[in-house]
Amino acid sequence: MAQESDDDIPRVAVSTRLNDVRWQQLEVTGAARAALLGTQPCVLWFTGLSGAGKSTIANLVEKQLHALGKPTYLLDGDNVRHGLNRDLGFTDADRAENVRRVAEVARLMADAGLIVLVSLISPFRAERRMARELMQPGHFIEIFVDTPLEVAEARDPKGLYKRARRGELKHFTAIDSPYEPPEHPEVRVETTQCDPATAAFQVLSVLQQSWQNEAAQNGMMPRAARAAM
Repeated sequence: MAQESDDDIPRVAVSTRLNDVRWQQLEVTGAARAALLGTQPCVLWFTGLSGAGKSTIANLVEKQLHALGKPTYLLDGDNVRHGLNRDLGFTDADRAENVRRVAEVARLMADAGLIVLVSLISPFRAERRMARELMQPGHFIEIFVDTPLEVAEARDPKGLYKRARRGELKHFTAIDSPYEPPEHPEVRVETTQCDPATAAFQVLSVLQQSWQNEAAQNGMMPRAARAAM
């Protein structure tokens, strides 16, 4: 029996032209979802070297927000590589795509009314700027977890720096791939000067100030800010 050739298999034509994709107008807005939840959505973007303490601080911030009854979600760089970004490696192009996907998910979650915490090395300024531009003005807070390379390498909780130094891991940030520190982050946490709890308090203070600024612009104090003060 003759095998069926590829040419015999019917195909569905798929257009790759962006002009063929239109925005669908939806009646329930992000503002309506945020009002239902009683919060001010935003993205808290934690960036820094591997081992800097990003996940530890982000987890503490989320725990405190959760205790205040705020709807949150934490997108951790390691966790998303088990699913959403499991097909990506660590080349510059893959890292850029990693950030793009996480930023788009964060945007959708913020539009759903959540406070989204992102813990991601995100080494390049251009990609972090792209993530910021996806959000409404004032709804993106960049947190630079500033830990010197020698300190992060001394911690090395996963043994990654040792492997990178031996040449077993290619494209490792700060070893054979660059890290571009933020130039104007909303929050700069110097982990050699404070413990994770103090760093989390620093982030929450800036978030509360952001809520108050938003309230002043709108002529009112949102419930989220009142409850967190």
